[in-house]
Formats: sequence, C-alpha cells, structure tokens
Amino acid sequence: QVQLVESGGGLVQAGDSLRLSCVASARTLSNYAMGWLRQAPGKDREFVAVMNWGSGNTYYADSVKGRFTISRDNAKNTLYLQMNSLKPEDTAVYYCAARMSVGVPSTPSNYRYWGQGTQVTVSS
Repeated sequence: QVQLVESGGGLVQAGDSLRLSCVASARTLSNYAMGWLRQAPGKDREFVAVMNWGSGNTYYADSVKGRFTISRDNAKNTLYLQMNSLKPEDTAVYYCAARMSVGVPSTPSNYRYWGQGTQVTVSS
C-alpha cells in the first residue's frame, strides 16, 4: 500500500513556473513507476510524465516535453514536477500516481495508487 500526497499547485500567469511535489509513504520505491497525470475540466485524465524510481528513467507526453521535468529525492521519498513556460492549456488538477512495476505506464488505468490531486491554474 502506498499513500501519495501532492502539494504545490496554485494560480500563475502564462509563462510562469511552478513545482509540484508528491510525498510517497512506502518502505521502498525502487520497483515503482511514479507518474504525473492531469485532468482538465470536461476532459479525460491524461498522462504527463513518468519516472521509474530505481533507474531514474523518464518519459514525457509530447505536450509537455521540453517544458516540464520530473525528478525525485530518494532520501525524502518525494517526486517532483517542475513546470516551466506554463500555458493556459496546462490548467488542470494534477495527480501523482504509482504502480508497483517499472515501465512506461502512460494511461490512467496503468496506475494503482493515486494522490488527491492539486489544482494548477494558468491565466493568460
């Protein structure tokens, strides 16, 4: 069982940056894939980025590649999402999610554990 708690959302202007954090309560995350997904109003939840915790390998959705960076702090069991050059279309609730196997889980159904979500709003 893994519990995930996100933080760091807020209201920013287009072009600004924001960093999301996700603290995971697990004895070890080395066999987990940890991801960020988002859901905009009226839209399906979509994949943003994922990291295989043990290897550090990452994978991004095309819509955020070059602007967002996923990273981790092993000592703090914390996953981050650094979001730069934010756009109004990035407005969504952002979720941290985990599954107990490595790979490139790029759909919501691939993940077993979810955080409560944090709202990111980007004004134009």
